[in-house]
Amino acid sequence: MALLAAALAAAPGAPAAAAEGDRGAHRPPEGATAVLDGLKTFGQAVLRGRDGSVQQIPAGLYEMRVDGGGMLQTYGVGVTGFAQPQARYTETAWSGSPLGANGEAGGRIRWVLEHSYPQLNDLTGLAKAAGAGALTAESAAAGTQVAIWRLADGAQVEAADPAAEKLADYLQKEAGRLAEPPASLSLDPAQVAGPVGSRIGPVTVRTGAQSVTVTPDASALAMGVRVVDAQGQPVTAAKHGSRLWFEVPAGTADGMATVTVQGSTRVPVGRVFTSGEWTQAQVVAGSSESAASAVATAVWPESATLTAPQGGQAAPVTLQASVTSPDEPDDRLAASGSSAATPVIASLAIGLVVLGGMVVLLLRKRPLDEEQEQGAE
Repeated sequence: MALLAAALAAAPGAPAAAAEGDRGAHRPPEGATAVLDGLKTFGQAVLRGRDGSVQQIPAGLYEMRVDGGGMLQTYGVGVTGFAQPQARYTETAWSGSPLGANGEAGGRIRWVLEHSYPQLNDLTGLAKAAGAGALTAESAAAGTQVAIWRLADGAQVEAADPAAEKLADYLQKEAGRLAEPPASLSLDPAQVAGPVGSRIGPVTVRTGAQSVTVTPDASALAMGVRVVDAQGQPVTAAKHGSRLWFEVPAGTADGMATVTVQGSTRVPVGRVFTSGEWTQAQVVAGSSESAASAVATAVWPESATLTAPQGGQAAPVTLQASVTSPDEPDDRLAASGSSAATPVIASLAIGLVVLGGMVVLLLRKRPLDEEQEQGAE
């Protein structure tokens, strides 16, 4: 049995499968991209470090300029990190942001955003609900930011203004849990594959925009690849729920093509924007009509590996367009129809052969021992 365990442990294939899963976890950018302008409406907060340090920091609303047109109002997600003005940000799912490390943070922060400034512009009513006396735009923004910092990473931070601190306490205590908002614009799945001479897809449009443009890349057009609907008609515009296919003519050489969809919509409150590793992520508190785009890719080689989402996670899917001839050399096995389980089966077979040999030796040895004992008597 130890031999069998060793064979299984040494069998190749598992690391390769893990690597495929890691590759599948990455999706192309989708939605809006923006540049951080900086803090626009803010007050002050006091941050207490774990080392006993105390520092005063600004707390409040940022503004971001969306590429292609539009403005966003955002709060910093975590108190750690540096919000660098003019840094470029990309719309991101919670799982790809600091919120992914805290299962409850995203839903509670979205609740805060929906129930505070600037979504709730009635500062008198907000102050009354929080027992905060009187709130200004600056103190409301500061209190909201402090509550978000506490929920995001448990920061020991307080608003300097007493009314803002009352608001922060109220929001932190009352915060419910809301679902993650959808992307402003996305294509699902972002990658598809299939054989030449077929329609590859579908790719579904997900957006809040009334209409989006559909544009295949130049190389696709040069190869005669078209983006079509279910009836095979070319598509130049789509809406939420539209399904798109890549129509690849027979005889087309192995290759790939992309399609870009673009539109204008409001970025949902609670969407996260990320930049570099050390740059503070931003969460959307308000949005004007803003430009958004998404890209999907189709591939049609002999053997195509793509990623398809399963339960919110991307998983590798392999499509085979041809089968390798048995006469071809062994180094072509990776492109043939052989299963990834083949190395495991081979290892098990070796282990069983060795184990079987040991059993035969034991069975042969027992009669010999008995004959020797009888002779001795």
